[in-house]
Amino acid sequence: MRVVVQKVTEASVSVDDEIIGEIGEGFMLLVGIGKEDTQDDVHYLVRKVSNLRVFEDEEGKMNRSLKDVDGAILSISQFTLFADTKKGNRPSFTNAAPPETGEALYQAFNELLRAEGFPVASGKFGAHMSVRLNNDGPVTILIDSKNK
Repeated sequence: MRVVVQKVTEASVSVDDEIIGEIGEGFMLLVGIGKEDTQDDVHYLVRKVSNLRVFEDEEGKMNRSLKDVDGAILSISQFTLFADTKKGNRPSFTNAAPPETGEALYQAFNELLRAEGFPVASGKFGAHMSVRLNNDGPVTILIDSKNK
């Protein structure tokens, strides 16, 4: 499972020109589920995202977590994080989870983040979405559950 974490001052997601999710300060997450991912990967990434310290403290150091700043999360499913570009110019997505598995793990991920106390807005699994964000820093971090 792969998550791209972007620290944002605001972010939103639209489907068919209608905003279906938006947040202020927090994380915009692009969430990719691989075909070999399990609940263990979900739990690992929830722990990492919840405790990631990338918000500035009083001294300007990245030392505060999302919990410390009462931040929110915009979670976007993103199977293209598992694109394989080794051969040719057209990516292969054979390493991405099948839709049923991917959606179940994506929803479990979002529910566990909510259980941690975070407000979580999300996109629509499998839909064509338009995502807008104001990346703060910019801070963008890739976390892969297979690289523990």
